[in-house]
Amino acid sequence: MNVAIVGASGAVGQEFLRVLESTAFPVDELRLFGSARSAGRFYDFAGRRVQVRELTSKPDDFAGIDFAFVSAGAGVSRDYADVITSGGAIMIDNSSAFRMDADVPLVVPEVNGEDALTAPRGIIANPNCTTIQMVVALKPIADISPIRRVHVSTYQAASGAGASGMEELEAQTRQLVGGEVPTVDKFAWQLAFNLIPHIDTFTDNGYTREEMKMHFETKKIMHAPELEVSATCVRVPVMRAHSEAVWVETEEPVGVDAARKAFAEADGVVLVDNPAAKSYPMPLDCAGLDPVFVGRVRADLANPRGLTFWTVSDQIRKGAALNAVQIAQYIISRRR
Repeated sequence: MNVAIVGASGAVGQEFLRVLESTAFPVDELRLFGSARSAGRFYDFAGRRVQVRELTSKPDDFAGIDFAFVSAGAGVSRDYADVITSGGAIMIDNSSAFRMDADVPLVVPEVNGEDALTAPRGIIANPNCTTIQMVVALKPIADISPIRRVHVSTYQAASGAGASGMEELEAQTRQLVGGEVPTVDKFAWQLAFNLIPHIDTFTDNGYTREEMKMHFETKKIMHAPELEVSATCVRVPVMRAHSEAVWVETEEPVGVDAARKAFAEADGVVLVDNPAAKSYPMPLDCAGLDPVFVGRVRADLANPRGLTFWTVSDQIRKGAALNAVQIAQYIISRRR
C-alpha cells in the first residue's frame, strides 16, 4: 500500500508513524506532507528516512496513493480534499471538516466499520477523540438493549490541545512550584492544579462545540437518531489519555454482571474493574496503549434502567491515529 500522511510533524502525525510501524501496516511507499515550516524535516519509519514535503495543490503529489491520513486542521482538510482524493486515494480525515456531511461516513471500526465501505467522495471522517472512546464502550451495552439516553462528563488531557498544550502545562507547573506567575496562552485559564470546564467555543445553547460534537457524532456513528446525548467536557491537568464518566439508560434493564461480561468480551475494550483491590482505569496506566479501558461498572441509583461506568483511553492513539489506521485495515480486510 502507498500511504501519505498530511500534518506529519504534528502530535497526531507523529503518532501515525508510530502506529503504522507498530501495527505492521503494509506500507510500500510513504509520503509525508506538512507546512512550509515543516518541509525538509526527516523522520524515521521502519528503517527508512523520509523527508517531509510541503503540501501544495499539485495532484501529482498524491498520484498512486491508496490511503491518505490527514491531521492538519479542518481548514487544510477542506482546502486540499479534492487534491488528495483526485488520484483515487481514500482520505481518512482526523478533523471536524466532514464529520456531519451526509455523504461522508463517520467511522469507529468496532462500532460501524461497514460504513467505511461506502465513501462516495473518497473521504472517511475520524470522529472526535471523546466520541470514539465513548462509543466503543457503548457498543457492547447497545448490543444487549438499545440505549435511550447518555450523560457523560469528560476529563480531557492537555495533549488534546496538541503539543503546545502539553508544553504549557509543563511550564505552568514549573512556574508555580518555583513561586512564579504562570504563563497562560493555550488555554482559557491556568490549567496546572486546576480544572477548566470549557473546551472549544461556546454555542448559543450554552454547550461548547466539543460537547455538541459528542451529541451529534454519537447519533451518526450508532445509527441512532433518537438517542439523547448530553455532555460536559472538562480540561484537566493530565498530560495524556482522556477519562469519561458515563451514565446510560437502556430500553430494558441491563444487569451489572451482564454489562461486565459484555465489556470483557467486546472488541477494543479492556475491563479493569476490581474496586476492592483499587483496580480501575487511570490515565497514568493507560497512556500510550491502544484499548478503551472500562471500570467502575455499577447500577445507576437514580434510574432503574441505568448503568454508569468509567472509561480511559489514549486520545492520540485510539482517539486519533489508531482509529484512522484501523479504518484502513478494515477496508483492506474486506477487499480480500
